[in-house]
Formats: sequence, structure tokens, C-alpha cells
Amino acid sequence: MSDPANANLPHVGPPPNWRRGFWSLIFTQFQTGFSDNALKFLVTYIVIAMNLPQAQRDKLVPIVGALFAIPFILFSMTGGYFTDRYSKRSVTIGTKLFEFGVMAFFIVALALRNLPMECVGVFLISTEGALFGPSKYGLLPELLPEQKLSWGNGIIEFGTFLAGIGGTVAAGELAERYHGREIVAGFILLGCTLIGFFCSLGISKIPAANPARVFRWNPLGDFLSQMRIVVADRVLGWAVLGYTYLFFLATLLQLAVIIYGHDVLHIDEAHITGLQAAIAIGIGLGSIAAGYLSGGKIEHGLIPLGAVGMTIFGALLYFRAPAELLAVWLQRISAHAAFSPANHALSLAAAWARLRIYDLGLLGFFGGLFAVPLGALIQHRPRPEEKGGVIAAANLVSFIGIALASGAYYLFMDVFHQTPAGIFLDGAILTLVTTAYSIYLLPDSLLRFVLWLATHTIYRMRVEGRDNIPETGGALFVCNHISFVDVCLLIASTDRTIRFLMFRGIYDLPWVKPFAKLVRAIPISSDQRPREMIHSLREATNAIKNGDVVCIFAEGQITRIGQLLPFQRGFERIMKGVDAPIVPVSL
Repeated sequence: MSDPANANLPHVGPPPNWRRGFWSLIFTQFQTGFSDNALKFLVTYIVIAMNLPQAQRDKLVPIVGALFAIPFILFSMTGGYFTDRYSKRSVTIGTKLFEFGVMAFFIVALALRNLPMECVGVFLISTEGALFGPSKYGLLPELLPEQKLSWGNGIIEFGTFLAGIGGTVAAGELAERYHGREIVAGFILLGCTLIGFFCSLGISKIPAANPARVFRWNPLGDFLSQMRIVVADRVLGWAVLGYTYLFFLATLLQLAVIIYGHDVLHIDEAHITGLQAAIAIGIGLGSIAAGYLSGGKIEHGLIPLGAVGMTIFGALLYFRAPAELLAVWLQRISAHAAFSPANHALSLAAAWARLRIYDLGLLGFFGGLFAVPLGALIQHRPRPEEKGGVIAAANLVSFIGIALASGAYYLFMDVFHQTPAGIFLDGAILTLVTTAYSIYLLPDSLLRFVLWLATHTIYRMRVEGRDNIPETGGALFVCNHISFVDVCLLIASTDRTIRFLMFRGIYDLPWVKPFAKLVRAIPISSDQRPREMIHSLREATNAIKNGDVVCIFAEGQITRIGQLLPFQRGFERIMKGVDAPIVPVSL
């Protein structure tokens, strides 16, 4: 019989039709990102085509960009409130209805050729994106099984960046094809909204996570309260910090790419757009790769790998093109040759420009590896009734990072007189420093990176029954013991942090102790005095009560007869009075 008291509990587990709901969300978010960017850049191209004085044009173009960014700062927390208070599916459908009104307003603005109204349209479409963002990311952990969360993040990040590229390119095509009759472009975008609306209807029905949440009229107070939740969880705070840095770095490099292509590679605007597209496509492909490489869990180990890749390929963009040096050498040795050194120089420079596109693409690829686990952590770590607010706060902080990137660009270029290539090197150095600091904050990420490499090269590992591990809260693993790498394999098999009860004689070995402290192992020995033994067992009990997973190798030694031996009473003592599952583990 169902329990009426549980009727209003948050949705637990994915809905039966989660695949249809997930892909409906993917197509909805793709249309939203495409239309948002297409409208923004369409207005930008309209401003450029007005043949205004350069000073006036150079003021209006950044204003359009600012009108697109400001709503994310103003309304992200409101979007988080809607995400928690109401069904995320209902919020998504509501934003599509709001988008209909925005597109109708924008069509009127295009018909009247009223630039202020068109700029208001940019602000309104960005407001819709700010309200939709928390629901978009909040839906993922509710629609998907937990082992599919990283995969889902990879797909949605790829779709987001692909939509951004498509919207940017489409805006240029629409502005050129319908110059003087941009109202046609407005109706095309209205048609895209209609498609997105019908896609949103296919999202699975999800109940509200926190129907009792009260709206706070003070957005700053709401933001600070959500950030207190973030800071209280060390891993969540680390993920939000890393995600913000990624947006900061992406914006900084995007600003540098334009001048880099013009001054260093000496290419035209069309090819510069190709450089920007290379970064975005690289991020999208890296996001998909991260989803598959995570192996059905949130793989923290991909974060250092992504950071190392961004450091290497960012630094490579600093060094002068070898093709340029080779071109100079050819000019010197072929003065009396029948061929033209200038033509060779041009072809070599063009080849190097293409090579730089691959370099930027790989920079973006490792950025995708960096982004997906962080996004999955931000969605997974908060309690269900807090997800919307936390995701909204993370979005707001990421836009603060974007704003700081503009200040950093000014600092590097005008104060330190850096070249565009030098900014890439600065970004690489910043990434290296940030990575080192993040490993200091969460050394477990470096360990997981090493284990991820090991389990994809030296070891072949198959995990069965991962669904039996609770997503949150404490648990006790009772495991057999077959080799000295069992600890490493168990850590690599789940994204949960595991604290191991470790035999004191092994714990104190000089080559083991640093590793044991890293995983916060609990030393224990049957030779300990009763008080010390009770202290170790009590520490394990408290760890489970605090939401950690504790593992005990119940045989106390390498497997011989498969019996629990002296540790049976030990784990019974650990679980006395503790309301948490005991999960048997067989290696």
C-alpha cells in the first residue's frame, strides 16, 4: 500500500521513459542556444550594416554583448527558484512560451527598424536563457540514471557549443540573405521557437523538488545563502571554482583569438571565425569523449588530464610559427631560383594557420574533458530540493568569471603590454597554477587521474552491481581481499569517496603512509589496546554517519578461505546504531 506521507517527496530515480525525455531536453536546449545566439548576432550584424561612424559602432557592438550577459547576472537566481519550486519540465515549457512573446516583439522591432527595440529583444531572449539554464542542468540528474550523468553532460555540452556555432553562422547568413528585409529572419527564428516548444513537450514529467520554497526578493541574499551550501561541501565548492575558471579562461582566449589571427597569423575575418569555431567544436567533442571515458560514473580523474592538456596546447600557441622561420630561410636560399619565395611563404603561413586551428581544437578538446566532470558534480552533489538554487548560483559565479576575463584581457594587453600569443601563454600558466591549487584542495583528483590511466592501460576492470552503491549518504563496504592493489581498484570503480580500515602494520610503512593519509584511511590492528581499537571503530562509525563510504576487508588478510575471521565482530560494532546500508563487495 502506498504511503500518503511520501506523496510529496522529491522524485527519486529516472522515469521509465527517460531516453525520450532526455533527447527531448537535448533538442530543446539546442534550439534555445541556437536562437539566442542567432538573435544576438543578427542585431550585431544589423548595427555593423548601418554604416555608422566607427566610434559610435564600436560603442554599440559591446552594448549588444553586455545586454546579452546582464540577464544571466540578474535572473539566474530567479531561474533557480523556479527550478526548485515548480516542475523543471513546466519551467522549460514556460520559458518556451515566454520565447514566443520575445520573438513576436523582435519581429515588430525589425518591422519598425527600431534599433533600441531590437536591443531590448536581445535582453529579453537572454533573460529567457537565464531562466531556462538551471532547469536545463537540473533536469539531467532527474532524467538520467546516475551512471549516465557524465555521458548526458557530455551530450548537452556538445549540443550547447554546437548550437552557439550554428546560431553565430546562421546570423551571418540571415543578415546577408535578408538585408533590408530582416523581418523574414525574425519569422524564421519564430519557427525555430515553435519547434523547440514541441520538443519541450516530450520531456518526462518530473515533480517539483521543493514546492515549499519561498521566493526571496533580495537576489544577493539568495545568492549568498546558496553559496553557503556550496562552500559547506568541499567537493562541490571545488567544482564550482573549477567551472568558473573554465568560463574565465574560455572568454579570455576568445578575446585573444581575434587579434591573434589578425596580427600573428595574418588571416582574414572569415578564417578568424574558423579559429573560434575550432575551439568550440573541440570543447564539444571533448565533452562527448569525457562522457564516454567516465565509464558510467563521475570521473574526477579527467579534470587534471583536461587541465594538463589545456596547459600544453595553450603554451604551444605562444611560440613563433616554425613555418614563418622556414619561409624566411627559403627566401634567403632561393634568391636566384625559378620559383617565388613569396608564394612559398604564403603557402607555408597558410599551412601553419591550419595547424593552429588543430592546436586550438585540441585546446578546446581538453577543455571539454575538464568541463564535463565539474558540471556533473555541480548537478549531483546538492540535495534534490537545493539543486536549482545551487546550479543558479554556479551559473551566476561563472558569469562573474566571464566579466573578470574582460578585466584580465585589459590588464594583460594595456598594462603588461602582452602580445595576443603572450595571452595564450598567460592562460597556460594560470591553468597550471590553478591545477596545482585544486590538487592541493582535493588531492583525491590526482589519485583518481593516476587510477584512471591505470585502469585504461595496465588493468582491465569490469564492475557489476554499481547501482547497489547509494548515490549519497554513508555506507559500509564489506569486501574480500585478493591483492595489494584492491584499494586502488575499489577507488577507481566508483565516484564515491571511500575511507578504508587499514591494518596498522601496513599503514605505517613509509611508502604506504602518504597514500593512506591521502585517502584518509583509518588504521586498525587486533594488537591494539581496547581503547585504541574502540577509537578506530568509532571513527569508522562517525564517518558513515557523516555520509562517507567506509570499506573493511573483512578477512583481515589476503583471501585464503573466504571467511570473515576476526573482523566480523568489528564491522558489527561499526554498524551498531547506524542507519546505513551494508554493501557486500566481491573481488
